[in-house]
Amino acid sequence: MPGAPRRIIHIDMDAFYASVEQRDDPSLRGRPVAVGGAPESRGVVAAASYEARAFGVRSAMPMARAARLCPELVIVRPDFARYRAVSQRVMAILRECTPLVEPLSLDEAYLDVTENNWGEPLATEVAKRIKRLIRDQLGLTASAGVAPNKFLAKIASGWRKPDGLTVIAPGRVERFLQQLPVEALWGVGPVTARKLRALGVRRLVDVREIEEEVLKKAVGSLSSWLKRLSHGDDPRAVTPDRPWKSLSAETTFAVDLEDADEMARQLGALAHRVCSAMQKRNLVARTVTIKVRYGDFTTVTRSHTTEPATRDAVQFAERALALLERTEARRRPVRLLGVGAHGLLAEEDSNAAMQLRFAQEALDL
Repeated sequence: MPGAPRRIIHIDMDAFYASVEQRDDPSLRGRPVAVGGAPESRGVVAAASYEARAFGVRSAMPMARAARLCPELVIVRPDFARYRAVSQRVMAILRECTPLVEPLSLDEAYLDVTENNWGEPLATEVAKRIKRLIRDQLGLTASAGVAPNKFLAKIASGWRKPDGLTVIAPGRVERFLQQLPVEALWGVGPVTARKLRALGVRRLVDVREIEEEVLKKAVGSLSSWLKRLSHGDDPRAVTPDRPWKSLSAETTFAVDLEDADEMARQLGALAHRVCSAMQKRNLVARTVTIKVRYGDFTTVTRSHTTEPATRDAVQFAERALALLERTEARRRPVRLLGVGAHGLLAEEDSNAAMQLRFAQEALDL
């Protein structure tokens, strides 16, 4: 019926990379495992098993710190080809249920199961079946959140990890919102949370009471969106094959770079990696962005936009190097370099746009 609540599920694989490693190597089961780079080469944690998390080990943490927190930590180098293969099997299971699957990453996705291939009217039963199929076919566990929209479903999937299932029925939305901290709002990270707490906003629902202008001064253009979310209102649809917004590659160096030629070589290699990724996806980009992190962890970005959109690796590398000249990289040690492609278009869309532009220019002559 029109206006009836949607039935949205968020599936989140539990400690995905680490769980795949523990599944495939019985000697790792029950042990604290971190997937990532070596501590001595400034590696970071890509994923941590729940045994490692008990020691405070978390994703994105420097591996050296993780090893200090957990002396028994087993460090495993990532095998992304294997993780992608497992992810494809997970997504295939989800698509058995519905074509409305929106992957967010290798290990999580939204599903709209309001109508589904299984003819199951209860989203809770759909989630249970998905979890069972993942466990039986892949030997892994997933947590699921069931709710009337994406915002609530994502929060719910993290509520009882690992192997959890949390259901927020439409009639329970307000009660659920009342118990959430302000950090549960999308877009509210540590910095924004501090600003809001300074205004007396500690719970998610406190956002409702703040005047729009006061909130806007604190969070800028996010204000209207946060107000809406504070009422549990998220109108976004589950969108299959979500278009790529950007592609990027970056490298953290074991020893800070000080040689300009080596920086240029590394930046060129990153540009080629990004262009190769665009080639595989039949994409082109208008904008090249670089990221430079200096030895003191100060980070800057620079970008350049032009027409026509392209994925020519030589052009990308030349533009990235020109952007590097707009930084202090030649005068300061560099810890990290990154190259990104933004303003992505399917190649055929770019060609059509160019043809239209040329036709318009011809008419203007």
